[in-house]
Order: sequence, then C-alpha cells, then structure tokens
Amino acid sequence: MTVIQQWISTLIKDYVSEYSGRNGCKSEWQEPLAGFVNASDERFATLKESVSATHALPGDLLPDARTVIVYFIPFVERIATSNVQGDTCSYEWAAAYIETNKLIFDLNTYLSGQLGQKGYASCLIPATHNFDEVKLISDWSHRHIAHLAGLGTFGLNNMRITEKGCCGRIGSLITSAVVEPTQASGQENCLYKHEGLCQKCISRCPEQALTIEGFDRHRCYSAKCLENARTYSQLGVADACGKCLVNVPCSWRNPARGPVKKPPNAIAGSE
Repeated sequence: MTVIQQWISTLIKDYVSEYSGRNGCKSEWQEPLAGFVNASDERFATLKESVSATHALPGDLLPDARTVIVYFIPFVERIATSNVQGDTCSYEWAAAYIETNKLIFDLNTYLSGQLGQKGYASCLIPATHNFDEVKLISDWSHRHIAHLAGLGTFGLNNMRITEKGCCGRIGSLITSAVVEPTQASGQENCLYKHEGLCQKCISRCPEQALTIEGFDRHRCYSAKCLENARTYSQLGVADACGKCLVNVPCSWRNPARGPVKKPPNAIAGSE
C-alpha cells in the first residue's frame, strides 16, 4: 500500500471507529475496506451501458477529477442477526441503514476537509436517493464504482461480496488527488458464480425478486423496501430490506476463500 493510500485508508478507519455514539448514533460497524480507481479509467464509460445511459463520469462531477475513493463499511454481527427473522426488516437494520447513510455523508465531508488541507478538491456524493424514481437506476452507482476499485464481486443478490462480506454500505468520493488504483483479485466471490453452489440469497428474498436469471428491482423496491420505509417512517427514510444479505455464507466474508469463520469483532462499541 502506498503512502497516500495508507493515509486515506487510515482516515476512513479511524473516523468510522470513533463515530458510534455521536449525535445519539446507536449503530456500530466493523473496520471498513477502502479501494481506489483512476478517474480516467476507461471502464467508467461502460457504466453508461451496464447501469444507465445517464450514469455520470467522474469528470462530470469534478472537472479535475483524478481518483475515486470507494469504501465498504460492514455492520456488526448483531445488526445482521436482528434481521434474520420475518419478512419485514428489523428495527436495528432500518436504523443502521439510516445512520450509515448519515455516517457516509459525514465521512465524505471529513475526507473532503482533510484532502482540502493538502490542496486537493473533492466532490461529495450521497450514499443513496440519487436514482431515477421510475427506472430505479442510479446516475452514480457506488456498487459499480466499488467493482472498478476491486472491492469484491457481485453476488446473485446483486450486492457486492467483499472480503468482509456484504452486510454493510458502500460510499465513494471523487478527488483531484492522484492515488494509485487498487486491483481486483480476479476471483469470483459468489459461491453460485464461483462453483454453482448456494443460491441461499434467492430463498431468503421475501418478495421473490431474486432468481438465477436476474434481479427484479421494482419488485424489490416497490413491494418491500417502500413497505419497510412506511413501517419505520419515524426513523427517517428506511427504504431498505437486507433479507438477502443476512444468514447467508457471504454475510461476513468472502465464502469462496474457504470454511466459514466467526465474524471479526466490531471496532466500535463491541459487545
């Protein structure tokens, strides 16, 4: 890891580790993962085909963009465990979704300030709710940017399976700082895509929005995520579900690497 990669990664880890308890925040997280992708990487152009024709390029949002910083913030085990039972997402999962979105905004603001002190410009991007409400497709997909930065691979559940699993949230930040890009391992992390096994996330979906053939985003969002948002409206906008992320082999780790192990301890407020 280069000096600037280490500096930014440490900023992210330290900020997340100290965030729980701030402003009444009750959620907790494990140590995050960070990745970097060159803003001029030609693969960004392919997102206009694979995601949306209106998907932004880094230079569209920051004229002197040089790097996109991407990070994955894993939840602690108790948050995911709380969401295993029932068809409605748990209170803890809904609260963690909202509080992690706030964390991502605050973290990006902090990173922007730290980079600014070194003379670098930044562009802050919201964690969510930057999508077309009809097509349900984002003009900046954090998950696809994470793919470009080598942070995991897509599972059958349409989420990123990182070395620390898929139970968490992804954030990103565009900067004028030049940071060496990180590389993908080249290994497929989803057990089904890796060796034709598992498919547990499909059976976990309460709305049957997941199949081997693909993902029905409208069934997922309109039938379940918005229902959860109404259930937990007192918390904020909790348009989330997470059932396909919990109680599956990829919840906490990259299952393609071998036998399942207990998730690592939380870095903040560990029980």
